[in-house]
Order: sequence, then structure tokens, then C-alpha cells
Amino acid sequence: MNTMETSEQFLMKTYGRQPIAVQSGIRGVCTDETGKTYIDFGSGIGTNSLGYCDADWADAVYKQVRTVQHTSNYYYVSVQAELAEQLCTLTDMERVFFGNSGAEANECAIKVARKYSFDRYGEGRGTILTLQNSFHGRTLTTLAATGQDVFHKDFHPFPQGFVHAKPNDLTDLHEKLDDSVCAVMIELVQGEGGVHVLDPDYVKVVAELCQERDLLLIVDEVQTGIGRTGTFLACEQYRLHPDIITLAKGLGGGLPIGACLVAASCADVMGQGSHGSTFGGNPVVCAGALAVLSRVAEPGFLDSVQEKSVYIREVLESCPEVESVSGLGLMIGIRLKTMSAGEILAAAREAGLLVLTAKDKVRLLPPLTISKEELDAGLEILLQILNN
Repeated sequence: MNTMETSEQFLMKTYGRQPIAVQSGIRGVCTDETGKTYIDFGSGIGTNSLGYCDADWADAVYKQVRTVQHTSNYYYVSVQAELAEQLCTLTDMERVFFGNSGAEANECAIKVARKYSFDRYGEGRGTILTLQNSFHGRTLTTLAATGQDVFHKDFHPFPQGFVHAKPNDLTDLHEKLDDSVCAVMIELVQGEGGVHVLDPDYVKVVAELCQERDLLLIVDEVQTGIGRTGTFLACEQYRLHPDIITLAKGLGGGLPIGACLVAASCADVMGQGSHGSTFGGNPVVCAGALAVLSRVAEPGFLDSVQEKSVYIREVLESCPEVESVSGLGLMIGIRLKTMSAGEILAAAREAGLLVLTAKDKVRLLPPLTISKEELDAGLEILLQILNN
């Protein structure tokens, strides 16, 4: 049996896999087992922030895996401590907890918010307000936090304590912010929900209400963080300093990591035994993350992300089939006039380009390091399909 046949027989059918068996990759291009190459505008759903097998990233991971690959969190590890310091410095946050995914980071954020409220106000104030069309993970708790019914239908009963408000609707927000709420959790760009950007005025009011009512503001930057939107955090574009920020995806450069960062307001909420993770803060993953941070912090790096974003938008908006382009930075959603996102995904794959979908939109999350040549080649394929 080949790779696809073996996978179909032995793996749970939880993914709508494309008929590609990826064998290798370099920079913004991957190769399948038949030798066919693809320009990758999806970067592992935003995880391969430096593209495939970046040399400095690979060297850092290799060096660490030859030093110590894992040890318990009962002990201190220098590479984990260094990553924690750099993340807190770059985000102006106080402390961080490391897990293995965005869902784990969001689970930690939910626990911090509820414990913060319980410590101050006691029982009866544990509701987290999230937004309709949001996505916060696939564990039962983060599914409950997710404001999309399509993810809920098969897994009841869910953990309680979540209310979903309409995004950018202040009337609905005020109606649902009752005395049971302890925190508000938002994505500044709803990625899985269709690459929808929250209105800055709405976010400003959310932050003010949280401040007035002693509610923790949680910003899920799992997909928007680590330079994806053209700033290190999307929060920076909203002049926002929340109580909790969650990160994952692009932070590891392709290795599994989640991070829950907390501000001074709740830096000491979680004590010994209140949370944990066997693999959280794994030394090899931390070494990869440090290599990512080093690259993203280079002078001009984030400017280049913004420049690529502007260029992609200009190219797409000149196409008659494109109705609108949404998103920030290299997190782009394309609404089409007559074609479906699914047919574009399939046609692009056949032509040697990998894209993603989000609801009814084509979604692009190319590596932050994608070259001009790779970008032009991928956009040429996409335009040929859209202009057909």
C-alpha cells in the first residue's frame, strides 16, 4: 500500500485530506511522493512561519535534540526559560505557561480567568463571553467556547459557562455582559470563521467594559500572532494590552507549542498544582520557537510581511472574479463572485498551488518568509484559475 492507502486504512477519518502525500519541503515549496512540487500558500495552516526546513531553525532544533530532548517540568530548563523571557519581553506580559497547542493555551486562559474571578468574588461568576463565528479549539471546553454551531452538533453535553455575543454588535454585547461573566475572549481576526476582522471601535469598547467591571480580556492570537498580521501581535494594531494572550501555530515554526501569556493583573493567579502539561515547554520545541522569534525580530522583517500583504491585495483586487479581500497582513480571505472556494482549492492543487478555505472564502496563509519569486509564481497560478 502507498502512504494514502495506509493512512485511509489505519488513521481515524477526522480530516478531509487532499490527495497529496507530502514528502519534503524547502522554503515555500513542498514536494509529494510522485515528485510533483507545490507552492504552499497555507504553510501548515499558518504553522510553518519560516517556511519548510529553514536552515537556522533546523540547526537550532538539531542542536537541541542532540543535547537534551525532554525532561520533566519538575526541573528548570535553560531553553524554556529563555523562550519565556523573550516572549514576555516582546509582548510586555508578565508570565507564560507553555502547552502543546492553541486549544491548550486557550484552556489555560479559561482556567486563569475563572480562578481570578473565584479568588476575588467567589462562586457564581465564571461565565466566559466569546463571539459568534469564533474558533478557539477542539477540546470539549474550547469547542464550548467556540461560537459556531457546526462544531457542536455531535458532542453534547458540553462544559457550561460560555455565552456567545454577536461580533461588532455593542447592543448584544451589553445585553450579555451580566453579573455571571468573568472574562471576554475574542479573536481580532476570526480565521476559521471566514477571516473577519473585528472593528477597532468595537474592540475599544470591549476593553473599556472589561476594565470597568474587572473582567479579564483574553485575546486569542493563536493564528494572528508571531508576525502573521504584520505586527508581532495583532493587538498592537488595536493599541490593546489585554490581560491574557494565547499563542500557538507560527510560534513553533512547525513544531507543536502553545503559550498562555498573562499580564500583571493575573500574574500570580495560578499556583503550584493548579495547571500542568507533560510536554509543555519541551526543550526541542522551545529551541525552534527561539529561532522563529530571532527571525521575526530582525530589522525590517515585519515590514516585509506588510509589503507582501499589500502586494497580494493589489494583485487580487485587480481580478474581476474577486468580490472582496479581508484580513490583516499575510492572513488573507478572498470572497469570490461566481466560483466556490472548494473548486478553487481543488483546481489550485492540480496546478501546483496549495491554498486553504474558511467558510465560503479562499484563505491564504503563506510563510512569512515567502520569496517574491514564490509569491509571483503562486499568484500567477491563482489568477489563471480565477480568470478562466
